[in-house]
Amino acid sequence: MLHKDVFCMRVKKLRKARKEQQADLADAIGVKQSTISDIENGRRATSFDKLAAICQHYNVSADYLLGLIDEPRPLV
Repeated sequence: MLHKDVFCMRVKKLRKARKEQQADLADAIGVKQSTISDIENGRRATSFDKLAAICQHYNVSADYLLGLIDEPRPLV
């Protein structure tokens, strides 16, 4: 599986685990809800700044979100 596909699925999984709507995550990282939809459906990539914001919001490492490791690790 491509890392992009893993990223899309993991962002969505983390969001749903917190029972958040796409608009909640969008507000937290400073984008529109449609941007989150596009990210989760693989239609759009994200910037390093937004990747870092997602990591901080969910307290997980970028390695996990990018599919480089399988277990989520909290930020140090």
